[in-house]
Amino acid sequence: MAIIKKFRIKSFKKKKPFASFKKISLSFDKRQILNDVSFDINSGEILGLLGPNGAGKSTIFNTLIGLIRPNFGQVIFENIDATNYPIYLRTRKFKIGYVPQHGGYFHDLTLIENLQAIAEILIEDTDQRIIKINELISKFELDNVQEVKAKFLSGGQRRKLVICLALLGNPKILLCDEIFAALDVLTIHMLKEILVNLQKENPQICIVICEHQARELLSIVDRAMILSNCKIIAQGTPSELMNNRNAKSEYFGEFFKIN
Repeated sequence: MAIIKKFRIKSFKKKKPFASFKKISLSFDKRQILNDVSFDINSGEILGLLGPNGAGKSTIFNTLIGLIRPNFGQVIFENIDATNYPIYLRTRKFKIGYVPQHGGYFHDLTLIENLQAIAEILIEDTDQRIIKINELISKFELDNVQEVKAKFLSGGQRRKLVICLALLGNPKILLCDEIFAALDVLTIHMLKEILVNLQKENPQICIVICEHQARELLSIVDRAMILSNCKIIAQGTPSELMNNRNAKSEYFGEFFKIN
């Protein structure tokens, strides 16, 4: 398994955006949620989204997927304006995988039945379907619980299952919403190793993690952004953010450290 260091150090000499937000603004019932937000998601990087509850992190995910359309601005995938693409077309055309904070699986189906149900939709060839399912079960060490109903799995096993479901379609971008929420320290460390290894095995995949646990997030991302008051107030590598005045004053606090 991967060794999680204090910060991941990675070079992006040739930055190639896979997806971009271009001047996105969004409001609900006259309440501003995002205000002129722009950023790139580069191929081959792990990007983190930090911010307090209600800052707009999940809204960014929902806008990327296509669940929400912005009032202004563009959502770009692979140099194509996908702002008005419906969710089914966007996820298939650009191979978007999504790991939601809650749910994302069939409670009354076993682990392997969950995988089979989604694989039948995403993988046409029966032999390839079986190979992919067995590969994921083995890689995520779920062999001993594949016949257990999803509702009886542990929190960590359920997160593994949802990640496997997202990986069935060989995504180019994987969106993970509050993936460490309500989990114990050992399970969080296991998930961090899984994500780092996934990126190593698939060097072009983009992994975007929306999280409020700053220490856990900053230990595995290449870059991170902090959202506050509807805007991105700081972005950069973890070490850059640790020295950013806006990040300290509006989010981390003056005495924040990563052990």
